[in-house]
Amino acid sequence: MTSRTLARGTAAVAAATAGVLMLASCAQSAGDAQSGGAGVDQDASMEDYRAAFEDVDPIVLHVQSPSAKGASGGQHIENYAAAVSEWSGGKIAFDIVYSNGVAAPTDADNAIRDGRLDIAQVMAPYEPKEYPATAALNTASVLSDNSVIVGSLSSNAWPVDVAFGTPEIAAEFEDHGLKMMLPSFNSGSIALICSQQRATLNELKGQSIASGSATLGGQVSALGANPVSIGYTEYFESLQRGVAACAATTLTAGMIAGIMDIAPNAVIDAESGFANTSGALAMSASKWDSLPLVAQQLLWDRLDVFVEGSLNKIWEGTVAASATIAERGGTAGGFADDARAALRAQNEVILADLEQNGPGGAAFVERSRQAAEQWKSTVTGLGYENTVDYAGFAQWYSPEKLDVTAFVDTLFDEVLFEHRPS
Repeated sequence: MTSRTLARGTAAVAAATAGVLMLASCAQSAGDAQSGGAGVDQDASMEDYRAAFEDVDPIVLHVQSPSAKGASGGQHIENYAAAVSEWSGGKIAFDIVYSNGVAAPTDADNAIRDGRLDIAQVMAPYEPKEYPATAALNTASVLSDNSVIVGSLSSNAWPVDVAFGTPEIAAEFEDHGLKMMLPSFNSGSIALICSQQRATLNELKGQSIASGSATLGGQVSALGANPVSIGYTEYFESLQRGVAACAATTLTAGMIAGIMDIAPNAVIDAESGFANTSGALAMSASKWDSLPLVAQQLLWDRLDVFVEGSLNKIWEGTVAASATIAERGGTAGGFADDARAALRAQNEVILADLEQNGPGGAAFVERSRQAAEQWKSTVTGLGYENTVDYAGFAQWYSPEKLDVTAFVDTLFDEVLFEHRPS
């Protein structure tokens, strides 16, 4: 059993003790941590790590979760914190604030810089002028496969690969006082969640669709619909009152917003998809630099737990959405041929503009194309396949059927290991 597999197997147990560890360590000063020092090998066991931490002063890291305590939407944060705490023998503890209680997603990077948080999910695509290269990577997500299993996995791999191979992206984080940990992860593909089935151009023509970015708005317009700016918290009322016919968001977000009950018709097309809005996990660069090497390595190595938790959030959201669609007599499928062709054409326009005006230009877009195809092939080569579609996912899914260990290990071996602190 590898250390990464062991970490994921013990994360749930560690979650139960994380609060105790946090309280015990909060009494200590995080500023006393020694920088530098000896490290451990990548395949170090928990016992190896705990031994290496014996002479390390207690460390407290301040972090926030996007969800309430124990909710599936925050399991990637909670499980990551629990695993790091357990593997450090309690020497690293996390002070977790829930439901984005410290800073809104658009303010998370500022919260890291001013010391309110040490680690946070940063939404760089919301600030394209400050993070143009990261925003370009997000725009390039129109290249992703959007299928329920292969697409969910590959779309959470190829942007990570491209980001670490694009110096401008890491530089943006550094310029903002951030240490880039995981440069991209998403909560699933963007769907059109509608009160009625709207898969053809005729069905979409003139309909108002809530969309949250300029790129997404252009895609909605290409389908003949009208993009409207509606806040996430207003989705339910807007759909209920008919102000909007659909919301362009992920199934997970749709379930959290409660809109699937009144809008149980989802369109996610594997071949022609919408631009996603991905987050990144970042840490205060000054805090990172103050940590002993073994702490940096542990925070890096246990990103496997973070990635798995993020993927499980997609599966659980998809299960809930799929079940709700079935209960409400809704539909889940792709676009009709005419709408698929219109969206595909718009996506090529988006990419052409990125080639001309985006950081890195044509070379960046080509690298993204290749990475998207390569990781799709890698995922299928690992044995993952779209056994079912979104409509039947709830009836099919179980954790045993969708073990992501091989995927996570491959992502680490092929991308993250090279950037491990040493």
